[in-house]
Amino acid sequence: MSRLRRVALAALVTASVAVPISGAARPADVPAPAPTVHGPLRAATPEALAERYAGTRKDLVAAARTAEEHGDTQRAEALRTLAAPARQLLSFDGRNGGRAVEVMGDLARADRIAVLVPGAGTSVDHYGRLRNDAGALRRSLGDRSAVVAWLGYRTPEAVSLSVATARRAARAVPDLRALVAELTRVKPAARTSLVCHSYGTVVCAGAASRVRIADIVLYGSPGTGYDSAAALRTEATVWAGRSSGDWTVDIPHRRLRLPFVTFGFGADPVSPEFGARTFSAGHGQHSEYLKPGSLPLRNIARIVAGEATHTDTDTSADTDTGAGPGRGAAERSGGNRRA
Repeated sequence: MSRLRRVALAALVTASVAVPISGAARPADVPAPAPTVHGPLRAATPEALAERYAGTRKDLVAAARTAEEHGDTQRAEALRTLAAPARQLLSFDGRNGGRAVEVMGDLARADRIAVLVPGAGTSVDHYGRLRNDAGALRRSLGDRSAVVAWLGYRTPEAVSLSVATARRAARAVPDLRALVAELTRVKPAARTSLVCHSYGTVVCAGAASRVRIADIVLYGSPGTGYDSAAALRTEATVWAGRSSGDWTVDIPHRRLRLPFVTFGFGADPVSPEFGARTFSAGHGQHSEYLKPGSLPLRNIARIVAGEATHTDTDTSADTDTGAGPGRGAAERSGGNRRA
């Protein structure tokens, strides 16, 4: 391939992945104190969790005070909101853009756990959609379930070159693996799944081979950086879904390897060649998969609950997103195979 064609393809991939994502680059980092709560959760008892949440709340208050002193009132207000008494954060670190891991539901009693991994443009300052999505999934799952909203990495800016490479994802993988290992240690009997949106699917694919989980759900994915579900080397069932109104329908599923960076994420996870089990995702937009009452939310909740199989589908009308009957929840009955 000529240099001109390589440059053109790089520009095409970058524009296709970066430009359609709503949102803007996050504000500059603000200083924050080191967290006093760190290390793995020692137990998932109500007492241990209450102690953890209370300690993290103090870290949030301290970080809000520092942001206020720095003159960043938007960050300070966002942190005060996270520090509200009803919020349940397992961890928080305000440095380097901010990290937060929040629990929706009663983790102590949960026998179904979903770890929700967001995509580009999600930050402490722009956290509302992640929390809303986690809350909607938690309500769909019902009692004895918990959803962990994992803003455990510095996501790429919504419009940037970094959103078209796997570098941020690669840095996030060890921390995601550590969280899942922690959850499976303190809740060994719970059914745990990764639920991954957009750029978050790149993170989940990288983490897949060393975590013990039931399912990996990829939705709104621009690609994972892998050519097939088998290449993830996981015993989990890999699911993929895309709504017809999602802009990722139109991106080129290619990888361009240059000397110091690779642009693009390769194979389309909903394609037959990738080998994932597919689920119906309606006709909503890229940010609407977990919209309350929507078809993809129902199907994702059924997967997390262990109720969906390749012969058990939900293709009912979706009045919230305008989706009509779609393809079966898992058309490819063979599913993914372990490499």
